[in-house]
Amino acid sequence: MKWLSETYFRLTGWSIVGRVPDEPKLVIIGYPHTSNWDFFVYLAIVGHFDLNVRFLAKKGLFVGPFGWLLRRWGAIPVEDGVGSPVATLVEAFDQADTLLVALAPEGTRAGGSAWRSGFWRIADAADVPVLMGFVDGETKHMGFGPAVKVDGDAGGWMDQARAFYQDKHGLKPQNRGPLELGR
Repeated sequence: MKWLSETYFRLTGWSIVGRVPDEPKLVIIGYPHTSNWDFFVYLAIVGHFDLNVRFLAKKGLFVGPFGWLLRRWGAIPVEDGVGSPVATLVEAFDQADTLLVALAPEGTRAGGSAWRSGFWRIADAADVPVLMGFVDGETKHMGFGPAVKVDGDAGGWMDQARAFYQDKHGLKPQNRGPLELGR
């Protein structure tokens, strides 16, 4: 898989940049989340760095063979309005020796929404850094930026995120949401 994705991206002019820090536990965010194709970019990046990453997916998607495939890719089923994914993931971080969880803070591919704060609350409560992942269709770069500890300061953390993401546009720039931490 790694060879195939690297060959495809090299032939199409894309570059994978950055690195994954030597941290056993990370919350990885992907921004901007502007297209359904972002998921396949995510798979390519995960394959390139040979990461064992978990992510959340709507429970309704786990039907038949697609459910098996999602679990194989690391998906964790969640149901809207049932339980707290934040509490579940904080507990998972507490119990694991190593855990990488990828989340899209926008929560949608349509622009205009402030970031959901779940990723931040998970990282803060579990005391793990947030690794900033991205895809930028304008420069044809994808990969990772800095990993930054939350340390209870949402405003300071978001200032660092804004500085890093200001020139990252996604695959469909018109769908890029604002760099604001919402609910």
